[in-house]
Amino acid sequence: MSVSFDAGSVDAVVLDIEGTTSATGFVVDVLYPYARERFGALLASRGDEPEVARALAQVRELAGEPDADAARVEKILGEWVDADRKATPLKTLQGILWAEGFARGELVSHFYPEVIDVLRAWAADGVRLYVYSSGSVAAQRAWFTYSPEGSLMDLVSGFYDTENAGPKQEAGSYRAISAAVGADPGRTLFLSDRLGELDAAREAGWHVVGVRRAGEPYFAAGVGGHAEVSAFDEISVVRSVR
Repeated sequence: MSVSFDAGSVDAVVLDIEGTTSATGFVVDVLYPYARERFGALLASRGDEPEVARALAQVRELAGEPDADAARVEKILGEWVDADRKATPLKTLQGILWAEGFARGELVSHFYPEVIDVLRAWAADGVRLYVYSSGSVAAQRAWFTYSPEGSLMDLVSGFYDTENAGPKQEAGSYRAISAAVGADPGRTLFLSDRLGELDAAREAGWHVVGVRRAGEPYFAAGVGGHAEVSAFDEISVVRSVR
């Protein structure tokens, strides 16, 4: 199925990552274990760094264990990984480790085959591109910096996560992004594989398209009554003419 947006309808496209631009399997099978193996060392040796210390405090608060030591926090983080919990401090700590792994050349991000060419074409046409993912902004930046085709940072105008925008299944988060980037909600398109996120973005007044890729965890759940595609090259976006 293809979806087209005529001139005058879209100025900005906001991208989910996991299951949308990139394979969930890569995140689960490569990135999660990479960070999990390094949580202990990070907490033990760098617990006084402001970003790490803030995340530690948030873990203790969310877990209801204010006196949890580093070993206990490491165990809690592992439990959250197993439950695929989208907890902000977990994403912060994963993001720190992933960014460092990408920078050292130990990790290279994954994109579905058509995605990078389509993003380049949209950007060349003047469409502003943004990312909104449950992964931290640090992780997002690393993801787009260390792609298989080199840095894609020149394509992206801004990055948003659950800390600087809010939960992904709440309409208020999408309104906050619209306000932050100065984009008209009615001229903003959101791409995601999750129905709850698509519903929230639509409630905020955005255009939405569900991306359903075979083999992804939410494929069977569908995208409700929203427009859907199986790949980015099935979407035609023309920048608004004013």
